[in-house]
Amino acid sequence: MNRDEKVTIVSELNDSFNRAKFAVVADYCGLKVSDFRKIRVELKNCNSEIRVAKNTLLKRAVQDTGNAALSGDFAGTTAVVLAYSDPVEPAKVLTKFAGDNEKFKIRCAVLEGERISVDKLEALSKLPSKEVLLGQLLSTWNSVPTGLVQVLSGVPRTFAYALQALKEKKEAAEN
Repeated sequence: MNRDEKVTIVSELNDSFNRAKFAVVADYCGLKVSDFRKIRVELKNCNSEIRVAKNTLLKRAVQDTGNAALSGDFAGTTAVVLAYSDPVEPAKVLTKFAGDNEKFKIRCAVLEGERISVDKLEALSKLPSKEVLLGQLLSTWNSVPTGLVQVLSGVPRTFAYALQALKEKKEAAEN
């Protein structure tokens, strides 16, 4: 690989690291190409990508980005997963894949510039997706006014039922 190719790769990787909100470093030594292709497709479906490059190029590319905390983990066979939107879906894909393939080992991760451990990554993967969380929040917001209206309308409703019952009782007494 000549110098111009290396500069191009570093530039592309630097751009990817700058755009990424979530990044994971993993060891893929001994992983089959077919398995690697599967995770690549799954990650692409959730607006993420997995990249493999030389560690020296990765170290240069990650400098001056929000993911600079990863530079100490570029050793051996290194794959970098970069997520550009919601980090929950890629975290789910990675933890499931790491559980199914013992040769794929997650080393560390960075979420919005802050380094997180593998345990926190697994906890992140157990969260519901952003859409589900927004739906739960909306349902909570909707239930508060609905409950308030039901409580406040309960007293007049009960009073109206009592008046109706009184009216029916008097009508029955007249007949």
